[in-house]
Amino acid sequence: MKLGILGTGKIVKDFLPAVKTIGLEKIYLFATERSRDTAEALKNEYALNGCYFSYDDLLASDIDTVYIALPNNLHHTFAKKALLAGKNVIVEKPATVNYAELLDLIDTAKSRSKFLFEAMTIHYTPAFISAREDLAKLGDIRIVSMNYSQYSSRYDAFKNGHILPAFDPKKAGGALMDINVYNLHVLAGLFGKPEAADYHANVQRGIDTSGIMILDYGTFKAVCIGAKDCAAPASSTIQGDKGSIIFHAPANQILGYTLRIYGQDDEEKSFDPDTHRMIYEFREFIRMIDENAHAEADEKMRVSEIIAELIETTRKKEGIYFDGEK
Repeated sequence: MKLGILGTGKIVKDFLPAVKTIGLEKIYLFATERSRDTAEALKNEYALNGCYFSYDDLLASDIDTVYIALPNNLHHTFAKKALLAGKNVIVEKPATVNYAELLDLIDTAKSRSKFLFEAMTIHYTPAFISAREDLAKLGDIRIVSMNYSQYSSRYDAFKNGHILPAFDPKKAGGALMDINVYNLHVLAGLFGKPEAADYHANVQRGIDTSGIMILDYGTFKAVCIGAKDCAAPASSTIQGDKGSIIFHAPANQILGYTLRIYGQDDEEKSFDPDTHRMIYEFREFIRMIDENAHAEADEKMRVSEIIAELIETTRKKEGIYFDGEK
């Protein structure tokens, strides 16, 4: 893979220390002129192949894939342009602002025979794969409770009137899009699409700073809590009539869990705590591209479709709209 990374923000800075272990052929960084100094510093620190400050020039280079780590409202525009230029696309979560944008990207990727991935680490980690295999041991699932509550480093600024992208409705921010989306991916990855769902949010200045989504799967019920305006110890559970799985970390950082079968000793499961969580997904992206495994990639994207439709439907019912939406 010859990769162009779009952005110089927090997730890129988190990813770059691990990127060399993936075995990429080339790595370029794209940034705006405003971020030139940061981009050049990152290029030098991590021995990247170069920096681009024109997106057209990046797309005209020898890269074959772009990784889009820009604010949510820019995902669709930059992803579509890359697909039309014949590049594979990896786009950070949430893949798009709304369901229609995601369907447009999917159609564009198919028309160009290119790959489109949402960078949702959960589905590729050994801990999540193992938990999915252990589900059958729990018997009939009755209750699922997911809680990812983390006081945002940007919330104090928000309270003081300084609106950063994570809390900006113009940039498709908010707790549901930024943090609760991880909880929802756990549910959709394990159980598929719910029969019904409602989102109950704490809304300030037109954006949800925290909220609770209640989902009905027919034979069981689920709740997903996502908060950026308060904090709580990370703990989530999948409860069946024969046992439970207990996660002791936020949904995007699950490296293990407790398997509790009633009447038996707890079994603690842990997987590669020293491996960066993004390595698993990128290795799988590379494999699927190399093997031309479009059907497998499409199956992953179907989970993203469920989430995109679910988030848009429930947030609009709660009165949360982004720029240009009706």
